[in-house]
Amino acid sequence: MPIPALQEMRERLIVALDVSNAKAAHDLMRRIGDGAVFYKVGLQLFTSEGPGFVAELTRSGRKVFLDLKLHDIPNTVAHAIQSARGLGVSMLTVHASGGAEMLKAAVEAAGPQLIVLAVTVLTSLTEQRLQEIGVLGGTTDQVLRLAALAQTAGCRGVVASPQEVSPLRQAFGDGLVIVSPGIRPSSADKNDQQRIATPREAIRAGANHLVVGRPITDANHPAQAVEAILAEMSNQH
Repeated sequence: MPIPALQEMRERLIVALDVSNAKAAHDLMRRIGDGAVFYKVGLQLFTSEGPGFVAELTRSGRKVFLDLKLHDIPNTVAHAIQSARGLGVSMLTVHASGGAEMLKAAVEAAGPQLIVLAVTVLTSLTEQRLQEIGVLGGTTDQVLRLAALAQTAGCRGVVASPQEVSPLRQAFGDGLVIVSPGIRPSSADKNDQQRIATPREAIRAGANHLVVGRPITDANHPAQAVEAILAEMSNQH
């Protein structure tokens, strides 16, 4: 039996199925085995395999984080989320920059079971890149601004880099679900992520869930990579 702290972290780790097709996803999950229970399906895999694959995952007992980052007019987003509800997913993302009315429509369409997460600032963006698209001020300021908008609209959580987790906790307390991508074990490559942290740092800052992709999917032994990350998450001393 896993120790309680490790089992808790297993529920908080989300493995990103950033692969090209269902065959690759099934192979990765087979290699991970019981090491993970929560998986992210993003644009690449969803575009390749469609909602049927997502429903297959949830029917198998796995939890699914559907990371489509919806951003459209309120009516379109609401209809998309109504469709997602039927797939049995646990969490789904929309862009906070879609505005208050879109966020409210998303929350209303989601109902009480599906958690709508508002994406604040992508982990690939630096302050320079934000300025290029007309966002003035620091990255943290923008994250807090969008998180406040999302919470007012009824969103139960946000997606933010681990570097913004601590300011979010200070501003919004424990009631906000914070999901953090950009997680890199100390031995892993940075890749195209800019605002990153180790699993231990992100958990200590107050993240509820960590999304980890390439350090697991590119590993020679994904199950071992998962266990190493869980050990880092559990080690808070």
